[in-house]
Amino acid sequence: MNALLPTAEASIVFGIDPMWYAVSLFTLTYFLIITEWLNRAIVALAVACLMILGGVITQQAAFEGVDFNTLGLLTGMMLIVGIAKNSGMFQYVAIWGAKKVQARPWPLLVVLTLVTAIFSALLDNVTTVLLIAPVTLLITDELHLTPYPYLFSEIFASNIGGTATLIGDPPNIMIGSATGLTFNEFLLNLGPIAAIIFVLLLLPLYLIWGRKLHADKALRARVMAYDERASITDTRLLKQSLLVLALVMTGFIFSHEIGLQPATIAISGAALLLILDNLPRSAEQQSKSVGRAFNEVEWTTIFFFIGLFIVVHAVETTGALEQLAGSIIELTAGNLTVTALTIMWVSAIASSIIDNIPFVATMIPMIEGMASTFGGVEQLEPLWWSLALGSCLGGNGSLVGASANLIVAGFAERVGQPIRFLPFMLMAFPLMLLSIVASSLYVWLRYL
Repeated sequence: MNALLPTAEASIVFGIDPMWYAVSLFTLTYFLIITEWLNRAIVALAVACLMILGGVITQQAAFEGVDFNTLGLLTGMMLIVGIAKNSGMFQYVAIWGAKKVQARPWPLLVVLTLVTAIFSALLDNVTTVLLIAPVTLLITDELHLTPYPYLFSEIFASNIGGTATLIGDPPNIMIGSATGLTFNEFLLNLGPIAAIIFVLLLLPLYLIWGRKLHADKALRARVMAYDERASITDTRLLKQSLLVLALVMTGFIFSHEIGLQPATIAISGAALLLILDNLPRSAEQQSKSVGRAFNEVEWTTIFFFIGLFIVVHAVETTGALEQLAGSIIELTAGNLTVTALTIMWVSAIASSIIDNIPFVATMIPMIEGMASTFGGVEQLEPLWWSLALGSCLGGNGSLVGASANLIVAGFAERVGQPIRFLPFMLMAFPLMLLSIVASSLYVWLRYL
């Protein structure tokens, strides 16, 4: 781990020990991300530069710490979804689902929540809420229903669904890229507990809101009058998007057999969809079309990841994370069960307070440092599932726990139905803990 340390001549940074310098900057990064005094992408990039300028790592070593598999997978999926959504396919599914339950308020909540969970597993939770939240607000407005129960449920569903697969939530993408765990392994190991937690979630939601939701028959008739087919604005693009999504999902499922990384599959899918979408256009139209497609990529998130990977890698090269891993092992007496459950609960609570992405970026090298204690990297699998469950589900604990939460809150505020931090947390945090209790039991019974 310390092979990437600077040379002996560069071992003192501004007269400060490299470890203290790196850890201090890392702490500052967390502080600024939590307080939101500066945009998190600015913070991550600026601190990454300070790590290099201070001599903790070289530029070459810094780029070695960037996980381009994670970046490629995120960028590819953002491009695919950004293009596909122009067909209207996602709005079609939401309206179709609402009509299938005759626009009855409680079944409607279940359907929209289920659609959110499924899309979050197959695409990613941030993109899903960007597509589903506006449709939810439209339907609830027509029914004269308060959108809060629906948006609250969709926040939970997005993080639960995102837990189930490699591509559903950024923490899983990062864990999969670092460990080589495949799409199938995530689905087979985390899919069952995600489904169980989703069903468990419906009971408290029904007790809290389900019995109180009512809509006039005349208002329901207006929703039933919606023509979901009118949502499909580009049939040709719909067929192309479905084809590419099917190919990409097949690629993820058989990635191990065909020997391709998820980033290659996602970028290949994006390239194919760009070709199919732009073939009949003139050169000028193609320039505009491709520009619109790349504008759909959340570049702020991508550059945040780049800076964060460099910051965490710099701290790792000083040996600080290895020491922290040793402290945790000492605290848990080297017991795999205690360590796994500790990681899950700490991850869940921490991810409720801060964004789960920087937390997971810190935890990955720390868990890797535990391999020798537990008998090799193969024995770390329960720890990876514990980290994934804790960080993804922990995002439900507060509005700042996951990016998807803040996006939904933004939509709600724009229509005059703001989701307040404290009222949300008072209801969400206990429900999040319930999901972690279920996850702890699942991990203990299946792996420990």
